[in-house]
Parts: sequence; C-alpha cells; structure tokens
Amino acid sequence: MDLTKFIRDIPDFPKPGIIFKDITPLLKSHDATSYAVNRIYEHYADAGITAVAGIESRGFIFGCPVAGLFGVGFIPIRKPGKLPYDTHSEEYELEYGTDCVEMHIDAMGPDDKILIVDDLLATGGTAAATGNLIRKTGAHIAGFSFVVELEFLNGAEKLGDIPILSLIKYS
Repeated sequence: MDLTKFIRDIPDFPKPGIIFKDITPLLKSHDATSYAVNRIYEHYADAGITAVAGIESRGFIFGCPVAGLFGVGFIPIRKPGKLPYDTHSEEYELEYGTDCVEMHIDAMGPDDKILIVDDLLATGGTAAATGNLIRKTGAHIAGFSFVVELEFLNGAEKLGDIPILSLIKYS
C-alpha cells in the first residue's frame, strides 16, 4: 500500500514556510492505519520486544496497537507534568530553548527490549531524548519506528546506530 496517498500537505503550518505533513487522512482510513501498524510489528517481530514506548501524543496512536500485536505493555513518554507518579526526565535542545520528556521510574528495567514509536522523525531531538531517557533505566533500545521521516532535516543522525524504520520518507 502506498501510504503517501494518505498524507496531506498543509502549507504555512505552524508558521510561514513550513509544509506540515498531516497524517489525519491516514488515521481516517482503517486500512491505511492497520497497514502501518502491521508493517511496524512485522519489521520488529523477531527483535524480542518486551515493551513499546510511544512519544506524546501521536506516538500513542501507533504505539498502543503495535504493543497489542506484540502482546506487551505500552509505555507513554510524556511532556513534563503529565505523569502522576515519580519520573525520569530528559531535557533536550530546541531551536530556541529547551524541552523535556518524562516516563515513570518503574516503566522498564535492564531486562527490557524497547521499541520506540512516533508518527514523525524531523530534527530528531525528541526521539534522541526518548532514547536517552530509556538508557537511564538500563533497558535496551531495539529500534525506532516512525510513520513519516523528513530526511532533509537529518534527524536520524541523532539516533546513532539503533535500527530505524520509517514507513514514508521525504527527501
């Protein structure tokens, strides 16, 4: 299935000069969403995944059903102040300032093999911070998976040598 048919370009969003890759048409299609989820699962089916971590918020949309196919738990990676229990935090640089991601301190441990899922890989800051956050627990990162990758922003370079699956790539 050609998933690019389900991506809508929105010019000048969120600011002038940006062409936003809108995945909502993909989400509207049961067949396209199921195809994407199954492709992610199939790619990592033999990787020994023990949990799937999804990055807020659209990573939740794909991460939860992927975790269900693996028969493992889902770990939400959230923005600061959104989780009710004690958290690990990882701050990262933005173009102007910093941001942070968090997860519960008991979400995983050294025996876990984690698949990180998000909808989009752009500059790689959030995904790299999520990887660092997971490494704090001693867990192993089995791979990253994205529905869309904006290759021209070179975000994959921030993720090191960990396997990356991007279902759609824009150069």
